[in-house]
Amino acid sequence: MPQHEFDPPERFIAASVGPPGQRTFFLQVSGAGQRMTVSLEKEQVKVLGERLADLLDQVAGLDGAPEAAVGMTDNAPLDTPIEDDFRVQSLSLAWEPSRRRVVVEAHETADPEDMDEETLDETEVALLESIRVVLTPPMARAFAERCKTSVEGGRPNCPFCGQPLDPSGHICPRANGYRR
Repeated sequence: MPQHEFDPPERFIAASVGPPGQRTFFLQVSGAGQRMTVSLEKEQVKVLGERLADLLDQVAGLDGAPEAAVGMTDNAPLDTPIEDDFRVQSLSLAWEPSRRRVVVEAHETADPEDMDEETLDETEVALLESIRVVLTPPMARAFAERCKTSVEGGRPNCPFCGQPLDPSGHICPRANGYRR
């Protein structure tokens, strides 16, 4: 299983490409002459940003004042060409107290349906590729903010049912199937 490590990365961002309702979400990390771009679901980006902010809030009080992301904001678009190296199936988040660093890992997992029974036992999952990114707290805080803004750029939600509105409207379940 190849693992690509960025400790520390030069750049680590979450962004999307495409019009609202048809966006594809990416994580892109670069450092030491290497760049990786992985695709993932919008919900994964949202949860990663939220959990990262929660983790930073929890550990900020351990050594004193919280570490702000002043001057770390990266609003530039993804570097081109945008081709995903793999599709993220699982994410992990950890805190290394000895180094005061946040570790984010993105893993590609083999689909058990694509593997034969001899290769993959029912209880084990074959990891194919992964990325490990080690961030300082200010870098992690800036990344969490980028996750939040990346997700917010989508379609507005229906005020009645909360589902995303298409440009052509949508059939609202709270309006008994009438188009709004």
